[in-house]
Amino acid sequence: MCGAILLILTAIMMIHGITLLVMCMVESARRQKQGYCNFSDTMVFSFGEGPKWCKYCAKAAGFLVDVVLSISHYGVCVVYLVFVAVNLKQLAEHFKFDVDLRIYIAIVGLCTIPLFLVRLLKYLVPFNMVANIVMYLCGSGKSCQPSRPVLCPPTNPYRNPNLHQMLAIEAKMAQPQNYIGLFGVLNLFAVMVVISYLLFAIMGYWKYGPLVDGSITLNLPTDEVISQISKALISLALFLSYPLSGYISIDILVNHYLNRGDRLRHPHVVEYICRVCFVLVSTVNAVAFPNLGPLLAFVGALTISLLNLVFPACIDMCLNYHAPYTYGKLRWQLVKNILLIIAGLLILGYCCTLSVQDMMKEYGGSKKSFSAKNVSVGVLTPE
Repeated sequence: MCGAILLILTAIMMIHGITLLVMCMVESARRQKQGYCNFSDTMVFSFGEGPKWCKYCAKAAGFLVDVVLSISHYGVCVVYLVFVAVNLKQLAEHFKFDVDLRIYIAIVGLCTIPLFLVRLLKYLVPFNMVANIVMYLCGSGKSCQPSRPVLCPPTNPYRNPNLHQMLAIEAKMAQPQNYIGLFGVLNLFAVMVVISYLLFAIMGYWKYGPLVDGSITLNLPTDEVISQISKALISLALFLSYPLSGYISIDILVNHYLNRGDRLRHPHVVEYICRVCFVLVSTVNAVAFPNLGPLLAFVGALTISLLNLVFPACIDMCLNYHAPYTYGKLRWQLVKNILLIIAGLLILGYCCTLSVQDMMKEYGGSKKSFSAKNVSVGVLTPE
């Protein structure tokens, strides 16, 4: 009950933050008389429209947005590699084929390179649709336990959900006006994600209770055919989700910096090189540090609280700072944005504290053997 309530409240805050951000991006583009304004450029422009002191740090704020976004999606890609490798190792161990986890990670990373060379977003969406369908086809055939404690203390709820892939999708939509609104793409997407989170979380906890692992697939027994199929299909789903997760980081690196203003003579060649390097670096990262759960929780708490709550509220406050723009009657928009910033900072402080404690336990103790059961990979969904 505690997790379900916190999940719904968190989702409402996150979706409101993204909706606010999209509206600010549209408003920034309108004021600059251009077709589209991305997240970082919106941050720079809005700070230029805000108080005098904000103008001095406008470019730094835009750079901070790009850095946080890139780190967030890079972290998701790394943990995807670990997740797929861990599940494949579990399956292989059942068939008496025991190989070091790092070898599986390296193989998965190399196999990802051809898929990640797909540049256009419209060709990546079908892969992600297949991944989502595969996720819903998975499940354990075993019965659940008759009862579990309904209320338990909350833990760190933040990992790395890829909600900011939706910003890239919005930018490429043929009818972007259908993106927000009561029955817009964003809200429908959020409802589907929350329902899937609740279904997997409730059923997983009902079945395994306090023994549930960081990812429910690690609890599935490897001696049953249905569980083996589930592990294989979920691994395939996450494997197909890698290109869409890494799209944001590559887009920022190539289009925001390397090829800004069309300065490159052969931009496609440079992008292909960046994509190959991205996969290789993320694979080396995963091989070097397979136990990524606490670190990804820290990155998730840092990025989600800033990107979904603090930054959009700051942008909206700056855009409405000068006349003729206002904060509404009784300055309700200003009050709401201040509350969003406070909530974001509280989430940031609380979740980062828990994550640092987990990292101290994970990395500060004695060395562990990297088996498929003791690797913490966090909570993942191929959104």
